[in-house]
Amino acid sequence: MWTRASDFDRMLGAMDLFRNRMNRLFSDFDRSYDKDFDWRPFEGGPLTNLSDTGGHLKLAVELPGILKEDITLRIQGNYVEISGEKKAELPKGYKAHRLERGTSSFTRSFTLPMEVDAERVEAVLKEGILTLSLPKAEAAKLKQITIK
Repeated sequence: MWTRASDFDRMLGAMDLFRNRMNRLFSDFDRSYDKDFDWRPFEGGPLTNLSDTGGHLKLAVELPGILKEDITLRIQGNYVEISGEKKAELPKGYKAHRLERGTSSFTRSFTLPMEVDAERVEAVLKEGILTLSLPKAEAAKLKQITIK
């Protein structure tokens, strides 16, 4: 028998917590198997696209909710490493009723198909997408040779 509205709220909260834990359990289970039912390493990290525009490589990385101050970018030759941290903190003096957004971190590294000029790389973070413009190194650019 329910005596107060807070009892009902508490019951709904418990049911919501149970549902979230079951959803997480099933998604973790699905992620842990591949087609051959072998265990595979966790595939975390942001989704990326790499394209070639001729003189540049363009790398677009999905980083929703991550501030540019929380991203570290390293480039050397044809190696790119991106790491970052997503923070979800409560304002001081507030009590949490629901905490689904947690703190997480990632590191992704890429071996590019060619060396880039690290001194001229441009990085822009806009609407949760980090876009890197990676100019190809002179030695890596395609050259047309005139036949004599």
